[in-house]
Amino acid sequence: MRTIDQLLTSPWRRSCAAALAGALPVLAFPAPALWWFAYVALVPWILLARSAPTGRRAAYDGWSGGFGFLVAVHHWLLPSLHVFIFLIAALLGALWAPWAWLVRRFLGERPAPGRGAAALLVLPSAWLMVELVRSWQGLGGPWGMLGASQWQVSPALRLASVGGVWLLSFVVVAVNVAAAVLISVRESRMPAVASLVATAAATTAAWAWAPRPQIDGRMRIAVVQPGVVDGQDSGGKRFAREEQLTRRLAGQDVDLVVWGESSVGFDLGDRPDLARRVAALSRETGADVLVNVDARRSDRPGIYKSSVLVGPDGPTGDRYDKMRLVPFGEYIPARSVLGWATSVGKAAGEDRRRGTEQVVMSVGHGLRIGPLICFETAFPDMSRHLAQDGADVLLGQSSTSSFQDSWAPQQHASLAALRAAETGRPMVHATLTGVSAVYGPGGQRLGPWLGTGASAARVYDVPLAHGITPYVRYGDWPVGGALLVLTALCATEGVRALRLRRSGPAPLVPPARTAHESPARPGR
Repeated sequence: MRTIDQLLTSPWRRSCAAALAGALPVLAFPAPALWWFAYVALVPWILLARSAPTGRRAAYDGWSGGFGFLVAVHHWLLPSLHVFIFLIAALLGALWAPWAWLVRRFLGERPAPGRGAAALLVLPSAWLMVELVRSWQGLGGPWGMLGASQWQVSPALRLASVGGVWLLSFVVVAVNVAAAVLISVRESRMPAVASLVATAAATTAAWAWAPRPQIDGRMRIAVVQPGVVDGQDSGGKRFAREEQLTRRLAGQDVDLVVWGESSVGFDLGDRPDLARRVAALSRETGADVLVNVDARRSDRPGIYKSSVLVGPDGPTGDRYDKMRLVPFGEYIPARSVLGWATSVGKAAGEDRRRGTEQVVMSVGHGLRIGPLICFETAFPDMSRHLAQDGADVLLGQSSTSSFQDSWAPQQHASLAALRAAETGRPMVHATLTGVSAVYGPGGQRLGPWLGTGASAARVYDVPLAHGITPYVRYGDWPVGGALLVLTALCATEGVRALRLRRSGPAPLVPPARTAHESPARPGR
């Protein structure tokens, strides 16, 4: 019977094993939501890269694992992207090749205790660089960042208020590295234990030291979720359903009503009748209504996705146009080259137009809101900027109806908990078809989720807080720290290489004698 080592001598078998190992962390995200599994999910991948016979093979292990990770985390996109999901994963999976090379560099063979200790700092830093690069909107955005798996863990949410989701990713990877060292590197077990103790101490210190949100007010915010509406004239039927649900809020002392993404399929400038109907709802409920328009604008060319605030007299003039669009879903990168994607999957037939700046809206009752649209809630910098600009409440308007039976709705709803914890501001995640959710200033869940089977309007008592979290004040400092670690590594390696070059190799033959030298005579 062949051993595991013999099976992995085949490059293809080894690549498949790496892809499977890379896919394991997906179980830590919703819907499985095995958050504790995140702290050991990388261990098989690390052990595989550590055992690579060469640095090049370790890089291939990283590439294959990155491919598996991206396909697993984005598997729900398969009906829309088809073959493109594998192409994108193959391209972006290469980002993990340097990380796996570093795994072998620091943990391969029989590393000295110093190298094992350095790995506990270098490898999490390198992972953060991978997440930083792939978080660029043009590469798909920061969906599936490893730290996001900890959205329901109170100590982790406290850490998020200090260093954002970046700090959570660093800690999760550091624990995985320590676990791998404990299993396979006997010489470095003491540094690994010390790292685990230091991580526990840092988490405890953050729990005690990080300022807690001080509640200084409350607002009643209603979420209207119409549910799945199909068939002919689905846009008109959805509007009527939202109208019906909103009327039920009359007399409930609501301060704001929020509809989901694409809740209005017509520009309100072209359809003043719809604007009047929403304004009438505002008068009936005594609250402004934040709708989301997905339509060709009447005042400028192109299709926009926009958060539009409507008061008792009609649109107030407050409008936010979505800035970060979903690749392929809302625009096709390099359409002249990749435009054929529309014939393969559900790619955008026409590119949406981008907004130019974030907007904080005043909705009356002294409440200021910061809207985000769809997967913009995955970007921690956007919610941070809204908090800096004075938003009291963060609002995400979303629709995942194309992925109704997948893990996507739960994953999307969980991101709002992190954005709330990072900023110390409550966040409302309102969708068309679920999952809708509301979180307090510390990231704690408020009331029940509205699941994918719900068609309802629900009022949430939302506590307000106005303190400044360390993350809002100092930003993405864990990323800066990781860059310093890797810069120091490069400098150290450069100095080491320079010293080796200057010392040169030892001579292989004795030096030749000069003409003035004579051989020693026997007997002298």
